[in-house]
Amino acid sequence: MITYYDDRSVQVTSTAVRVDGRTFPLAEISVVWHRRGSRSWRVLAGRGAIGAALAGPVAAAVLGVALAIWLRPAPVVTIAIVGASVLVGLGVGPLADVLFEHLDRSYDRGSRELEMWARWRGQPVRLLRSGDARRFGQIYRAVQRAMESGQVPRRQKAIGSSGSSPRPRSRP
Repeated sequence: MITYYDDRSVQVTSTAVRVDGRTFPLAEISVVWHRRGSRSWRVLAGRGAIGAALAGPVAAAVLGVALAIWLRPAPVVTIAIVGASVLVGLGVGPLADVLFEHLDRSYDRGSRELEMWARWRGQPVRLLRSGDARRFGQIYRAVQRAMESGQVPRRQKAIGSSGSSPRPRSRP
């Protein structure tokens, strides 16, 4: 038995798909497909908040420098305003790494609910529902590989040195 995917709630093997304690033998599954749900506004709002958190300090620094130039106060005050603005702008640097990581993970997870369906014993059955696009993709591909390996009879092919299958030689 080959295991294609395994985590705490889903296991895909060469014989069956197990999801949350339910087992679906591959021999009884005829078709597998997926559906995408609507976008999650919560996820999109979170991405917007991260973008605002990234842009806020930089915008404040630019506004501070512009204000110092526009007001033309004494040179000491101008230097203090510009210095404080630059420090605020530089303060986003260490924070930006963390925020970009969160933004990256947000895109990996996706902004939609994804469902995997199968025709099992002639009836459509929802195998899985997930909001994590990366995990869903891994599971879906594992089910595809398991289904493909069960449909095609396994034959071992020898690979020639050129990467092609060897051909029998003709005898004189």
